[in-house]
Order: sequence, then C-alpha cells, then structure tokens
Amino acid sequence: MKFIAITLPALLAAIFLRAADVKVQMGDLPPAVQAAVKEQTKTASLVSLSKETENGKTTWEAETTVNGKSRDVSFDKTGAIVAVEQEVDLDSIPAPAKAAIQKRLGKDTLKKVESVTVGKAVSYEATVATNGKTSEIGVNADGTAHKE
Repeated sequence: MKFIAITLPALLAAIFLRAADVKVQMGDLPPAVQAAVKEQTKTASLVSLSKETENGKTTWEAETTVNGKSRDVSFDKTGAIVAVEQEVDLDSIPAPAKAAIQKRLGKDTLKKVESVTVGKAVSYEATVATNGKTSEIGVNADGTAHKE
C-alpha cells in the first residue's frame, strides 16, 4: 500500500507537468499573439491554433501551410516568435545533416524533414516510418545528434 501511496502523487505530478497542448480559436489568443499570427499568415494558410503550457511557460502555436508544406510558428505572450518548424526537402539541408539522417534512416521510410529554428539555432527533424510506427531523428547542421 505504501508503494501506491508514494507513486500516485509522483504520477499525478508528472501528468500535470507534462506539456498540455490545447486547440484554441483566434479570439482566445492574447492581442499581441493575434497580431503576430495575422502577420505570419499573410502568405500562408492557417490550419489550426493551439496553446501549450510546459514547465509553467505558455506558448501559442499557429500551424500553417505555405506552398503545400507545413510551417508551424510558436509565439510567446508578447507575440515574439519563439520557434519555427518548417517542412523542407532533404536535399536542401546541410550535407552533414543530410548524411546523418540518411545513415540513421537505413531501410526505414522517410516521411518528411523539418528545419527547426529556435532563436538563431537551427536543427533538423526527420519523421520516419518503421513497420507502421513513426519516430523522429533529430540532428544539428553539423550532423551531430540534436538533444532537446
């Protein structure tokens, strides 16, 4: 019984500290974020909006498409861009990153590649299908493994 009493609070804490991604509408966004989303979607199609709270920090994400490719932009409460994830062609990324993805890919199926920009740092994420299950390969521009 002590085991359950000790682990239950830990489990509940883990659930509540986990990132909570909630779909929202434009009117739910702070005014500064609304303005930033409108600016970022002038040449893009807005797919959805969400609010995420992780480790006590809230960000808002606009999921968009530009020329048929996905582009997700995250904003802080002031409307400043926190991160951009943009679908790109594998051949367009730096050679070391491309080689690292291809090496780790092996015989799996490459679904898509995204550039991930946070501040001035750029990394790449490849979505891979293996026996019907998807996973991600994260690499930096120099081909080293990307750690979040």
